[in-house]
Amino acid sequence: MKAAVLVFPGSNCDRDMAVALKAAGADVEMVWHKDADLPSGLDLVAVPGGFSFGDYLRCGAIAAQSPICKALVDHVNRGGYALGVCNGFQVLTETRLLPGVLMRNAKLKFVCKTIGLQVETSNSAFTEAFNAGDTVGFPVAHHDGNYTVDDDTLSTLQDQDRIAFTYTENPNGSVSDIAGVLSENRRVLGMMPHPERAVDQGHGGTDGQALFRGLLSQFADA
Repeated sequence: MKAAVLVFPGSNCDRDMAVALKAAGADVEMVWHKDADLPSGLDLVAVPGGFSFGDYLRCGAIAAQSPICKALVDHVNRGGYALGVCNGFQVLTETRLLPGVLMRNAKLKFVCKTIGLQVETSNSAFTEAFNAGDTVGFPVAHHDGNYTVDDDTLSTLQDQDRIAFTYTENPNGSVSDIAGVLSENRRVLGMMPHPERAVDQGHGGTDGQALFRGLLSQFADA
């Protein structure tokens, strides 16, 4: 699998993401936000966590206007895969690659801890190495992780089996405890918890390995 990790001013999980992808066997390139084009032959674009542009205006809003995000949208529209984690999830909603918005946490406090998740579907490249109903522990670190959609969009996500993960204990007020959602074609995943921070025993857990292992399996089979 060939992957690119986007880098914005204020990204702080870009190298964590690259390390996790490389550990799973991916060939990884880092791509600066002012680049207008992505490397050729990419399977996956990863949009990492952090505080792009200092979270000014609205989390992910300025990053979504960077030249590389037009290339990201084109990549997805051609059928490419994308993974956005934390601030990356916010960028994916700002580019409209995923529905919804990420609002300020319900208790107006930054949340930083490992939290339980339930896997809601194994029907995606990102979750195929899990079983629906599995519980895993991933770290969260966010102030604006309150995923919000209207009732009609929520019904669509539920009816189309596009909710990838839910919180076992909701840390931010997200509607229906949603921690991660899939695009309609199931090739884009946005999630607030950090699987790339749960791939080594030194992290205190390795539950994130399955997500990256599933991605690699998808492209190995292809």
